[in-house]
This record gives sequence, structure tokens and C-alpha cells, in this order.
Amino acid sequence: MSSYKDKLNLENLPQHVAIIMDGNGRWAKTKGEERTFGHKNAIDAVRSAINACNEIGIPYLTLYTFSSENWNRPKDEVNELMNLLSETLLLEAEDIFNKGLRLHVIGNIDKLPLLVKEQLQNLMDITKDNTKGNLVLALSYGSKDEIIEAVKKISSQVKNGSLEIENINEDVFEQNLYTKEIPPVDLLIRTSGEVRVSNFLLWQIAYAEMQFLDVLWPDFNRETFFQCIYNFQNTERRFGKTTEQVTQ
Repeated sequence: MSSYKDKLNLENLPQHVAIIMDGNGRWAKTKGEERTFGHKNAIDAVRSAINACNEIGIPYLTLYTFSSENWNRPKDEVNELMNLLSETLLLEAEDIFNKGLRLHVIGNIDKLPLLVKEQLQNLMDITKDNTKGNLVLALSYGSKDEIIEAVKKISSQVKNGSLEIENINEDVFEQNLYTKEIPPVDLLIRTSGEVRVSNFLLWQIAYAEMQFLDVLWPDFNRETFFQCIYNFQNTERRFGKTTEQVTQ
């Protein structure tokens, strides 16, 4: 049976894919289980996305792992998610390193438990020289918070005289975001049938192609990922230009 991978043009891949991994709780509910059961079974989908990216050479993959709003969930669920994150980092660290991936973390990580912060820092340290791809985890992340923090940083630079107001432009703004070392998003994928971006990378997705899938995140797999890339490659990206300008 032919795979969508066989149909891909490997010379025309998105440089940055971002995924809103949604639907764990609903998936668990369909099986008569608690929400945490869905979170635990989502790890295979995470591996599928990482492996598929690595397989075809997409340089950047960002996963919306835990939002700033997720702190408002029931305390027991938040604790379970933090424990699961810690366990997953421990189990997957060697594989991430062996794949040649470099780990990045974006978000307000000061709010994370100390053990998780230490594990993340350790994995970032040991993968910092890897060059086969970049795995970006958005943790305790909210795009509005990120933008406000960037405004504060720029305001401080203006106040101390290191930046003139007239020199503020898109490049300056981007250098003050969490994603200053990461290119804009080319393809945004959201699972679970919801059609919204949920405070995720609002600046970075300005010209991203967006695909909203009915599949719940634990059912997301390698073939689903390749189908998304295939759909991306069959979309005309104009960036404000006309079709005629793009095809000339």
C-alpha cells in the first residue's frame, strides 16, 4: 500500500511544523477512561511526529506541550501531566540525542517543577551541538505573554538608550521573542476537530498554512503526518502576492 511519503517532494518541505496536540481527554472518554489515560497514550503520537520529521529532514518541529492556560486545570491533572513529562523526558532523552536532535524549550519555564526544569536543561545541554533537527517544546507557553514580555524587553532597551524607537522593526521584535533562534512556522497542524489557534505562536504563524484534523491526538500517526505534508505541498503559498507573481 502506497504511503503519502512516496508522494512527497523532498525538495519542497516546510522548514518549521508546529502542532497543537489536542484531544487526549476526549480520546480517553471514548474508551471509558479518565483524561490522564489519554495523556499517557499520547506519547506514541509524539514519537510518530518526531520520527516522521526526522525521517524526511524537516528542520524544526514545535509541539504545544503545556499552555499557560493549562495551569488552570484541576490540580490532580496538572500534577499528573508534570509527572508524565518528567517520566517521558527520562525515557526519551537517549533517543532524542541519538537522532541528532537539538532540544529547545519556549515558555515561562520558571513555573515548572524544579525536577522538570533540571531535566529539560540537562537535555538541552547534551543536545546543543546536534544538527539533524530541532525539537521545540512549548511549555507553560502563551503567545500573548510572550508578546508582552517582548514589548517589556524592547521598552527597557529604549529606556536605557541601547535602542532608538525609530529602529524598532520586525527583526528587532522577533529577536526579543522566545523563538528568536527559530524560523517562522510554515505549517500549523491541530488535531481533534477544533478550529482555533489557542494562543499559540500568534506572531510566528502569520503566514503559516493551517490544517485542522478531526483525528484525536492519540490516534495521530506517521501516515497522518505525511498526509499533512502532502497537503501542504499542494497549497499555493502567495504571501500577499498574486498567483501570477508567484508562478512567474
